[in-house]
Amino acid sequence: MTPPEARVAGTTPDAASAPPAASVRLHTLTERADFLRAARARRQAMPGLVLQARKRSPDEGVQVPIRVGFTCSKKVGNAVARNRAKRRLRAVARAVLPDSGKTGWDYVLIGRAGATAARPYMKLEGDLRTALNKLHGEGG
Repeated sequence: MTPPEARVAGTTPDAASAPPAASVRLHTLTERADFLRAARARRQAMPGLVLQARKRSPDEGVQVPIRVGFTCSKKVGNAVARNRAKRRLRAVARAVLPDSGKTGWDYVLIGRAGATAARPYMKLEGDLRTALNKLHGEGG
């Protein structure tokens, strides 16, 4: 039995009736050299995270609009705590960076001990937005 909301074969859904995308795929930094370059660039500390950001040079492959990396030191806690903090950072980055990030930039989000995993999600999201505004000179 076909549910009533199913599409009829051969028709295309219009933009208004199409379901929203589940999530945005971020291009992840994996090379240590990329993390080291970001560490030498701009940084902004916030209560829930530290953000490092650098504009890529034109010869570094600008075909990927925004790249992001995540890291947590052992100060954050054991492996379970570090992985939880990184999961939260990934979720916040998926929500904020497509709108507030700039094309051609690399971002590294660093978890903070006792704060990243415990901070309310909306405040963590606000921390990332504020840090981006400060780094790009739009809010202070």
